[in-house]
Amino acid sequence: MALTQQHFESPDALTSSFAATLVSILEEGINTRGRASLVVSGGRTPVGLFQTLSQADIDWSKVDITLADERWVSEDDDASNTRLVKEHLLRNKASQAHFVSPLTDDEDANSAIAEVESRISSMAQPFDALILGMGEDGHTASLFPCSEQVEDGLNMSSGKICIAVKPTTAPHQRISLTLPALLHSRNIFIHLTGDKKKAVLLDALENDTEIQKPVTAVVNRAPVTLMWAP
Repeated sequence: MALTQQHFESPDALTSSFAATLVSILEEGINTRGRASLVVSGGRTPVGLFQTLSQADIDWSKVDITLADERWVSEDDDASNTRLVKEHLLRNKASQAHFVSPLTDDEDANSAIAEVESRISSMAQPFDALILGMGEDGHTASLFPCSEQVEDGLNMSSGKICIAVKPTTAPHQRISLTLPALLHSRNIFIHLTGDKKKAVLLDALENDTEIQKPVTAVVNRAPVTLMWAP
């Protein structure tokens, strides 16, 4: 287990430092390899980070951005992570970034796997930076402990990039990157705010299996930096 913890006095201080770190990572990717890739997560926590990043003065036309997971809803739905990313990150200077959508017109996410895997495979890889969140049940991306698909998502030898997921404790079918796809990243961050979520993460790492708290599967296999503020 390799978890580095960076604690900040406030969410604003976290946002400022985290944005600067990500800009440096993306610039290195562009300068070294010609393109850079960023995998983000949805939810309320990263909104401020997205807004700050959108103003960063880098060559966004050479940056590929996708989501670690997405709810299988239309883009105009309030629950859509794609909508969140487009409203808060893919604007201002970052409007020039190349967004790799995890959504198709298929009614069922299972029917979209081949297409979405093809899109993800076209991105600059390993991903330069991956930003994960975590639910209070220990899920990360859409690898839910309650879902029948969790073992498939955590399978390191499946060869799958994406899976369709139907959690039993949360609404909407999902599409999610698998654990091996998530781990194919040069820099992995878990972005959390609040004492409760940090306590869940640290307790999970001490006391739970990967099936019980899938976030531990990431930390068990790769260097991860926790970016946390109260």
